[in-house]
Amino acid sequence: MDDMELEQALHAARALVLADLVANDVADADIVSLVEDAVAHRRWWVEQWPAGVEFVAGLIAQDVQDALLERYGRWPLCPVCTESGDPHALDVEPELGPDPHWVCPKTAVAVARVGRLGAPAEH
Repeated sequence: MDDMELEQALHAARALVLADLVANDVADADIVSLVEDAVAHRRWWVEQWPAGVEFVAGLIAQDVQDALLERYGRWPLCPVCTESGDPHALDVEPELGPDPHWVCPKTAVAVARVGRLGAPAEH
């Protein structure tokens, strides 16, 4: 993998995660900085394991989700289980794989692809 391919993959992953943050109206400067930190970390990771480039979007989403949990709370909240009174975050599935989705961990419902939160449902 050359540097251009790596940068394109990282920028695409960054854009997907930012789109999800914007869809949830949580893309303020501090949170965007968390995205930048995750991208920098995964740049090194993909340089060490180039075959993992197709997993980088899901990994950056998970990194941002973990950083948000530590500093601000759960994100993104599950829109499927709003009646339960037990707010919980969506998970990224597969944890290490291509085509990552936000999935409700309680019902196994795939809510949206990473980068498509808040978009009309895909059929």
